[in-house]
Amino acid sequence: MEINVFKFCSGLRVLGHVMILLVAAIVGVSYYAVVFLTYGPQLLRGGFDSFLSFTIVIIFNVLLVLLLWSYIRVVLKDPGSVPENWRAVSGEESLEVGTSLAAAEDGFERRSRGGGYCIHCQNGKPPRCHHCSICQRCVLKMDHHCVWVVNCVGACNYKFFLLFLLYTFLETTMVTIVLLPSFINFFGEAKNHSSAAKSAIIFLAFVLNFAFALSLLCFVVMHASLLSSNTTSVEVHEKKGVIRWKYDLGRKKNFEQVFGTKKSLWLFPLFSEDDLKKIPALRGLEFPTRSDVDA
Repeated sequence: MEINVFKFCSGLRVLGHVMILLVAAIVGVSYYAVVFLTYGPQLLRGGFDSFLSFTIVIIFNVLLVLLLWSYIRVVLKDPGSVPENWRAVSGEESLEVGTSLAAAEDGFERRSRGGGYCIHCQNGKPPRCHHCSICQRCVLKMDHHCVWVVNCVGACNYKFFLLFLLYTFLETTMVTIVLLPSFINFFGEAKNHSSAAKSAIIFLAFVLNFAFALSLLCFVVMHASLLSSNTTSVEVHEKKGVIRWKYDLGRKKNFEQVFGTKKSLWLFPLFSEDDLKKIPALRGLEFPTRSDVDA
């Protein structure tokens, strides 16, 4: 009897739910340490200390809202599914279908240039689509499966993932900086039993946020590089030896392929209806190449 070992990968989804609880716990500890223990009590003192504390609390909460908003969006948003019975357009059909793809939504969703076939899903694979062993399905423009969000990161939620990454890095870095004075005083105050619990919570929040800030810095730099070249984590290996990646349209267009063209929405986990209609890459089935742009 043949055993498909990849099916056991689906068990990692259980780990993802634990990660969600871990994220909630870290947010809770950080919020309690920054707002309730450190800067909240200083709001009523007046003077510069009160103003500084107010500024820190406001920035902390704004970043937290943006972080959680992006996190919820990347967790709940389908990264992109291949339509049933999807097939690639053949060379003879491409001229006829090319003009109708923009006008006929059904034709766009079911057919596109290039692609392959997935033996697991027994369905066509659009360009840049890969099969996820954890989700047990094909994902459009798959970047990776992230256990922290219990979801794949693909064409339809990659922007949300990048914003979650950015805001989490900014939040953890900010918490690390604002708790640094309290962290330095930790060893002296720890001898005072009345403030031992408070110091322990601040110490824990500082260490957690410092560790995450350092690790997230690597991910932010990595994904910024991938974004600038219009490459996914999976495609890094595919483009080895290639002089210039065929989907690299230039930094500005590469950015717009993920974030859209409406600047007012770049920092929010949202897309304009106009961008969703005019930028096929946001739907994950059709991707312009350098030859298309040069033409």
